[in-house]
Amino acid sequence: MVLHNIFFVVLASAVYLALIPPFARQAELAQARETALVTELFQRSSSALRSPALEIYKFREGTADALGIPQAVREWLDARPGVVWRDAASSEDMYRRDPGSGLYQSIKGPAAFYAQSVERARWALIIVLGLIYLAAVLLLEALIMPQYVYRPLRLLLDADRATRRGDTANELIDPSLIPGDELGQIMRSRNETVSDLRRREADLAAALASLERAADDLKRKNRLLETAKRNLAEQDRLASLGLLSAGVAHELNTPLAVLHGSIEKLIETVSDQPAQERLGRMLRVTQRLRRISESLLDFARPRSQEMTPVAVGPVIDEAWSLVEIDEKASSVHFVNNVSRDHIVIGDADRLVQVFVNLLRNSLSAVKPGGHIWVSSSRYLVENAPWISISVEDDGPGIPPDVLPQIFEAFVTTRLDARGTGLGLAVAEGIIHQHGGRIEAANRPQGGARLEVQLPASAPARRSGGEHS
Repeated sequence: MVLHNIFFVVLASAVYLALIPPFARQAELAQARETALVTELFQRSSSALRSPALEIYKFREGTADALGIPQAVREWLDARPGVVWRDAASSEDMYRRDPGSGLYQSIKGPAAFYAQSVERARWALIIVLGLIYLAAVLLLEALIMPQYVYRPLRLLLDADRATRRGDTANELIDPSLIPGDELGQIMRSRNETVSDLRRREADLAAALASLERAADDLKRKNRLLETAKRNLAEQDRLASLGLLSAGVAHELNTPLAVLHGSIEKLIETVSDQPAQERLGRMLRVTQRLRRISESLLDFARPRSQEMTPVAVGPVIDEAWSLVEIDEKASSVHFVNNVSRDHIVIGDADRLVQVFVNLLRNSLSAVKPGGHIWVSSSRYLVENAPWISISVEDDGPGIPPDVLPQIFEAFVTTRLDARGTGLGLAVAEGIIHQHGGRIEAANRPQGGARLEVQLPASAPARRSGGEHS
């Protein structure tokens, strides 16, 4: 609007200067010609000015006082009868003294008429230009500006507000509403800029998401690497322990065989009853030592797994027979409530090793006079039969800080020299090789509960889910 007003002022000034000064000069020339003619006519024959057609010149005749002729002019006229006096610089009045009558005469020159004409022309031009300005303003404000300026600017402002709010649905201007002028070019350029910005934001978000996935994958791989390092260290310890166990077992086997044979010969040759009893106890001790030696060899010797149907009950009996070699076993109440028709798929020898470890842990946990229970139940997993075997005791239970890592190697709750922390780790590995699961928990009434879950071999004859 400021530029528009400046433009109109310049245009109006140009029009004014182009029309009024030439018109004023023409009026001045016409005034001079008419003044000369009237002066000549007034000087030659004043009677002609008495005509009604020339009354515009206001001819008057009379005494000097009646006509208001200044004294200096009167003296000038008295000295020059018939000559016209005119002072164009100070007045448009012209005077003469009629030589015949001696009266003074006066007329009005056309200067006032031409001055008024120029003034009227000036004001007429100013009024016309003002009317044109008002019409132009009304036309601009009512039709041109709303359609071609205000509307595109409003669309731009609405789109910018939507962009600041994050309203991506309304941040682009509808192409059908974009005009074909310079504002339209700005609006199309803005649409392209915003669209390109959104594409770059989407690419950046995708890159960040990919980077986050890569970072998460790197963290996961780092954790796997750390776990692998720990497992490798544990496997090295297990391998070393296996070699040591095998070496100890081999070193024990020969003297134990000699001792066992010597005791058998003594039993055959000695007839004294007290000596026979002592030799019997010595024979049982050597047999227990030989079983321990065989257990060490079993630990160190890799075995090939033969998966066959295995009855759980006899496995528990055999495992307890190996555990009860410990003198503490005679002071503990052991109950095997495993159903005799619960059969799983597995390697009997490896399963015996599992339950030996579980029963030995329970035996070390309970006090003399304590109880160890083994029970089983049948259930379905995705319509497939499974057997759950629970080993429970009434000992102090598993400490809460140890429970989450109970199946990791070298984790033990025993404070004496007997705990290595390998039993449950080995047991978990064997159960996983059988496709099963092993879980540890504390009993609500006190004590620990370890549950082994294995796929069943055949449907049990008794009702599923019932302990037997």
